[in-house]
Amino acid sequence: MIAECNAQSSVLLTDLYQLTMLQGYFDHAMEENAVFEFFVRKLPSQRNFFIAGGLEQALSFVENLRLTSEELEWISSHRAFRPAFVRYLEKLHFTGDIHAMAEGTVFFPNEPILRVTAPLPQAQLVESRLINLLHFQTLIASKAARSVLVAPNKLLVDFGLRRAHGAEAGLLAARASYLAGFAGSATVLAAPLFGIPIFGTMAHSFIQAHDDEIVAFDHFAHSLPDNVILLIDTYDTEAAAEKVLRLAPKLEQEGIRIKGVRLDSGDLADHAFKVRGILDRGGLKDVTIFASGSVDEYLLEQLIQKGAPIDGFGIGTHMDTSADAPYLDCAYKLVEYAGKARRKRSEGKVLWPGRKQVYRSYDDDGRMTGDVLTVEGDVREGEPLIRQFMKAGQRVSAGESLHDLRKRALAEIKRLPRSLLTLDHAPNYPVTVSEALRNLAQQVDAAQFGSAQTAAEQKTVLTQSCNP
Repeated sequence: MIAECNAQSSVLLTDLYQLTMLQGYFDHAMEENAVFEFFVRKLPSQRNFFIAGGLEQALSFVENLRLTSEELEWISSHRAFRPAFVRYLEKLHFTGDIHAMAEGTVFFPNEPILRVTAPLPQAQLVESRLINLLHFQTLIASKAARSVLVAPNKLLVDFGLRRAHGAEAGLLAARASYLAGFAGSATVLAAPLFGIPIFGTMAHSFIQAHDDEIVAFDHFAHSLPDNVILLIDTYDTEAAAEKVLRLAPKLEQEGIRIKGVRLDSGDLADHAFKVRGILDRGGLKDVTIFASGSVDEYLLEQLIQKGAPIDGFGIGTHMDTSADAPYLDCAYKLVEYAGKARRKRSEGKVLWPGRKQVYRSYDDDGRMTGDVLTVEGDVREGEPLIRQFMKAGQRVSAGESLHDLRKRALAEIKRLPRSLLTLDHAPNYPVTVSEALRNLAQQVDAAQFGSAQTAAEQKTVLTQSCNP
C-alpha cells in the first residue's frame, strides 16, 4: 500500500497517459533530450499581469523523483505495463536541466516561466505535477497581488485555510500570498514549514461560550496578554466597543494593553467609523481595527476609497480559491526533441517552437515598458528573465529565501506600468515576438509540411500563433 501521507511526493500523482506514453518511449528507445516549456496562454478578464510562483516546490519534486518499491509493485499489478518497462522504471530519476523565471517575477501570456530539458521520458513524466504546482501558486500569487496593489500600506493576512480546496492548497496559498506581499497567514503550519509570520485573534465561539461578553474579553486578555485582539461583532458591535473601553483601564493596571479589535460582519466601513469614534473618545487611539469577512480586493478598494479607518484585513475564501478567476489557461508543451524545434499547431492553440528567452525593458523611472519573446541565444537589449536553476539533476545554487522572493515580488509590483495598477481591465502590456522566433516557426513548418503547405496556409498559422 502507498501511504496517504506520502501521496503529495509520489510519482504516481500524475495522469495515466504519462505512464502509457513512457512505455511507448521505452519500447521504441526514444530517450533523446526533449525540451518542454510551461506558460499561460492568456490573461483572465480580471487580471492584467501574473506573478510567477511554485518554482521551489517544482524543483523539490523533480530532484526527488524516484519510484518507491510500493509504487513499482502497483505498476506491476496493472495489466497495461510489461515487466521490462517496470524494471526500467526502477532506475528512473531526473538528470536534466531546469531554466525558469525566479518566483515573484511579473510575467505575461506566452512567456515561459519554466523550461525542462531532459531525456524525453523524464521530461514527460513530470508534466502533470509541475503544472499542478506552478499553476496553483501562480494563480494565488496573482490574485493576492491585487490586494497588495490597492492596499500597500495595510496589514494583509491570509485567512483562507478553512475554505481552501484541501490541505496542500491551504498551505501553498499561504506561501503564494506571502510571496505576493501579504504580511502573513493564520495557518499555523505555514510558520514552521515556510517561515511565514502567523496571526490570530479569536472566534465567535469563544465569546458565545461565556455568559458575559466582557468576561470573555477579560479571560482572553489574561490568557494572551501580549496579543490582545478582541472580536467585537458577536452580538452588538458598537456595544462591544463600549465594553472594550470599560475593560481597558482595568487591564492597564495589570500591565495588559489592548492591541486591537476585529470586525467580521455587517457594513465594515460603517462599523469601523463608529468603533473608531468610540475608541478615540475613550483614549484608545492606539488600538487598531482589523476586518475580515468576505473581503477581497474589490471590497478592499471600496473601503479605502471611503476612508474607512481599518488598519488591516484578513482575506480568505475569495483569495485562496481565486474566486473571480479560479484557473489559468496554462500548458506544458514540447518545443524541441532530439535537437529539432517542435511546434504544436492545434486550432486555437498554436505554439511557438524552440527554447526561449524573455528580455524586459524599463523606462528612466524603472517601470516596465515592454518585453521581447525570442529564441535562446538571440541576445537583446534589456534584462533576461529566464535563468538556470538546475543542471544535470542538481540545483545550481542554494536558492533564495521566501523572504527575499517576497521582496522581489513587491519590487516587481512597484515597477509595473501605471496603466496596469488597477483592478479594471487595462490595455495589454506589450510583448513583442522577435523576428528570430518567427523565422524559426516558419522553418519548422516548412520542414514538417514542405511544399505541400501553401503560402496562404503558412500565413494563417503564423497569424494564429501571433495572436493566441
